[in-house]
Amino acid sequence: MNQPLIVLLGQTAVGKTSLSLQLAQALNGEIISADSRLFYRGMDIGTAKPTLTEQAIAPHHLIDLCQPDETITLGDYQRRAYQMIDFVLANGRLPILVGGTGQYVRAVVEGWGIPEVPPHPKLRAALAQLPGTELARWLAALDPAAAEKHDPRNLRRVIRALEVTLVAGRPISDLQQKTPPPYRICQIGLTRPREALYARIDMRVDQMMANGLLEELQQLRQKGYGRSLPSMSGLGYRQLWAYLHGEMSLAEAVERIKFETHRFARHQANWFREDDPAITWFTMEDGVETAVLNHVQNWLHEGPKANGKVHKQP
Repeated sequence: MNQPLIVLLGQTAVGKTSLSLQLAQALNGEIISADSRLFYRGMDIGTAKPTLTEQAIAPHHLIDLCQPDETITLGDYQRRAYQMIDFVLANGRLPILVGGTGQYVRAVVEGWGIPEVPPHPKLRAALAQLPGTELARWLAALDPAAAEKHDPRNLRRVIRALEVTLVAGRPISDLQQKTPPPYRICQIGLTRPREALYARIDMRVDQMMANGLLEELQQLRQKGYGRSLPSMSGLGYRQLWAYLHGEMSLAEAVERIKFETHRFARHQANWFREDDPAITWFTMEDGVETAVLNHVQNWLHEGPKANGKVHKQP
């Protein structure tokens, strides 16, 4: 429990990459990505993947894991993250988990139990033929805890809960019990005023287009990666596919990227709440880098008793 893990989280474009590099340099750290969009090779510009120059400043892990037509599940990611954290610690360096994918961050930090039940297309198809009310009643009978947790209108999640329960022979709620990982964790949250964040998002989208985002997508298409792939549903790629298919102009696609990225940032705030006592929040402003570094250094020196403390940034 004395092994430290730093977690740097926050909304897209808030400034996590720059600050993570500074922390890694100052603290002999290595960066472990918790951003599901960075898994795919060849999808660099639209995902704001750290550049080769940035990756040379500090070691980066769990990026470029697979091709765009391959899949990394949440369970796969969690296992790899724990293995990489242990690897970094074993080498006497500080692991810094960095990302904006709330599900992936929390799966690692909270030790989610993730059922090892692969998709069963035939079972899913059969379940999908049933009315939503019937599915909800069936789940309530088999697993009341899961039925209470899942919105019955979210048929995809209800069907998945039934699929896991039926295949595993155990309620999905039993399989999803949390086991806290054996680390002493310091969670740092970064935030900006909404309008300032939106301005940074818009500027970054314009820079992505200038850097060749459209050309990147065209190259992916030439390699045979199609529009229907899950990887292509990501922000930037989805809207530019619509442009390539004549569904909107390029200017409209760019504006749609900005608008939907704003909405995504609001959604991220539901995962990373500023009233979460486990997270220490810092507003991105002049001097914040020094404040965060001092906070982490003090936390490291305090030892195990520092776990659970919260220091709010004024």
